Order: sequence, then structure tokens, then C-alpha cells
Amino acid sequence: MLNCDTYLMPDSLDGALTALSKAPPGSRIVAGATDTLPWARQGRAGDVAGDVHVPTVIDISRVSEMSGFSVDPDGRVRIGANVVFQQFLEDDLLIEQLPGMPSCALWFADDQIRRQATLVGNMANASPAADGAPPMIALNATVEMARLDNEAISRRSLPLSEFITGPGKTVLGEGEIITAITCDSAKGYGGAFEKVGHRRSLVISVVCAFCCVKPSTDGATFDDIRLALGGIGPVPVRLEDVEDFLKGKPISAAIIEQAAAMPVHRVASRTRQEYRRDVVQGFVSRAIRDALADTGIKIEEEIEKGAA
Repeated sequence: MLNCDTYLMPDSLDGALTALSKAPPGSRIVAGATDTLPWARQGRAGDVAGDVHVPTVIDISRVSEMSGFSVDPDGRVRIGANVVFQQFLEDDLLIEQLPGMPSCALWFADDQIRRQATLVGNMANASPAADGAPPMIALNATVEMARLDNEAISRRSLPLSEFITGPGKTVLGEGEIITAITCDSAKGYGGAFEKVGHRRSLVISVVCAFCCVKPSTDGATFDDIRLALGGIGPVPVRLEDVEDFLKGKPISAAIIEQAAAMPVHRVASRTRQEYRRDVVQGFVSRAIRDALADTGIKIEEEIEKGAA
């Protein structure tokens, strides 16, 4: 059973930080709260008996400055801590700025959970299988945090690659709240997300892959590409070596297959390594092809058959 003494819903960042500074040890920040019950049931709360008591729950879903998103002139997208996965399926501007995220959102849980679960919460949980992590890592995401310092709000930012340090582990400090995550805009790119797990409904990733690709103007070569994987080790992995290999190369089935074989050795999960290696190669290949198809470039069938 999960229970709490006090449930607070502040409507400002200052109010949320003040509540957190006064809350007893063991209190919990929530936004969508979709992971709270699994957190308690699965023993992540540290109570082996199964009964979990949280002194104070601070619900930040009413904090207006953590809601919504914006696009900066320098091409960065700022996503507030209360932005839920469903918005990546419904908001035309988000879809335009972050291709590939609609597919990620579609694979994320089910309709009800998508309308509650936040992207920032997915990052805060730091699960090796977090669906939102590969897209954000690939798009150079930065985590914005805030805390009270002598009653004034103090802020800091860190790259997501430094924020997540291991399974369920982040550098979020005592008294800190994640306010937003920012990432590169991928407007004009094609995007794709691939995922496999133990079941189709409410699937938890065994492996997931994200790709954004920008072909050259004539569609002949890779102008830019972003690739990342989740579920193959303790933290999400950016495939910068594969990106570097592909940039400037001609777009062809043969080149894609060479690239797809490169990250296989990076599988470092504790279980099902051989299976994950097979999946990684297939997913990287398919993610690149699907992202290219999103730009209107389809690899010729006869070339694919020859490469196979």
C-alpha cells in the first residue's frame, strides 16, 4: 500500500521549492505521477515489506511556468516539466520541431498514461529503458533545475548525458526540481523511433533506437544525422561514431548496413546480450531507413534485396 500524510499542489515554482524545502525526508515530487505506484510496488522505494509511506507529496502539475514549450531563435526547443507525451502526437509545432517524437510517444504506454506522463519525469526516473532518453540524448538535451538559495531561486543546467549517471540515478540534488528540458530543433529532418519489448501493450523497452536525418539538398548524401540507443546498458548511448561515419556518405543500402553493424559491440546490458546485439543492428538500419522515408527518400527495393 502507498500512502502519504500531506498532498500539496503549489501553483508557482517558488511555492513548489518552498514546499520541498520544508518537506520531511522521503517526500516526493510528482507531475503526472504515473510512475509513483510502480515505484512503490517494485521495491524502488526501498521498503521490502511492500507498504510505502511518503510524508509529503508535492504535485507540480499546476505550476504554470513548467507548462508548455517554446522555440528559441537559436533553434532550441524548451519543454516544460509538465509537458506530457500525448502533446508530441497532437501539437503541430512540436511535431514539426521534433520529428520522431510522435513515434516515440505512440510507443509510450497507452492513451491514458500518455496524457499524464511527462517527458521530464521519464528523464528523472533514469530507467535504462526510458523511451524519451534516446531522442533527447541525440538532440543534445540539457536539463534545467532550480532550488532555493537563501530564499531566492537558483538555477543550473546540465547536459542530459551528464544528468543521468546510472539506472535510477541522476545528479539531481537535495531540494532541487527539474523545471524543463531543452534540446535542438530538428525541423526539416526526418525522424524515426524503433522499440521492442516483452509485450506490445504497455511495453517496456528491451532496446529502443532513435534517428533524425537531414539529407543533402539533392538527396544523394547524408548531410546530418543523429542516432541514439536505449536499453543496451545502464545509460542511453549516443552513436557519435556512427553519425560521423555517415555524414557526407552517399545514401545507399550498403552504407546503411555498414553503419548498422558498428554499434553492436556497445551492448552492455546484464541480460540477453546476443538478442540485443541482433536487435541493435536491425533497429539502427531500420531507424535510418524510416527517418529517410520521412523525408521522402526510400531505398530502392532491389538494392535492399541485393544487400540482404
